[in-house]
Amino acid sequence: MKIGKRLYLVRHGQVQGYDGFPVYGHMDVDLTEVGIMQIESLSERLRYAEIHEIYSSDLKRSLVGARIIARHHDVPLHSRPEFREVNFGAWEGLSLQEIRERYPEELSRREMDVLNFAPPLNGESINCLAERVMTCFKSIMACSEDKNILLLGHGVVNRVILCNAMGLDSGLMFNLQQDYGCLNIIDYYPDRTLVRLVNG
Repeated sequence: MKIGKRLYLVRHGQVQGYDGFPVYGHMDVDLTEVGIMQIESLSERLRYAEIHEIYSSDLKRSLVGARIIARHHDVPLHSRPEFREVNFGAWEGLSLQEIRERYPEELSRREMDVLNFAPPLNGESINCLAERVMTCFKSIMACSEDKNILLLGHGVVNRVILCNAMGLDSGLMFNLQQDYGCLNIIDYYPDRTLVRLVNG
């Protein structure tokens, strides 16, 4: 088989206030103790994996996890704002119930066009997120030669990369579960892409 490179794609651990089903996009929130344990457990799982570079978003729920994993790997760690979660604008920090109560018309519009809708107050559409994520990701992959990369991202960020790898329409991204602290593994070859693990 032709030489390829592997992507270890991780979602950050459980975050503070998770049980209220909050919408956290660019809002910077801490991991819970459980969230830290989830990433520490994954770090042990990946202790002997061959990883050459680590990337994360610059939000601390992602960056803290990347630093935990990096303890076992003497490799460069890069944080990139391009890998942030969707900017939810006025919805940042609200629960889904609060959004339903305060923004019923906007929420209805989002449900009708989930990829193109942008929340009020300079929110970001998923299509805009996909463009910034994939532009940065493809640039990294193009420069990585045969290096294996770990990227510690966010729910929607990871789904965008997975949909791209599987040739799926972005509208199907929410058919892919991404639990806190989950692992996805994707192998990239010159002539094909092989998704080995999703939400593991």
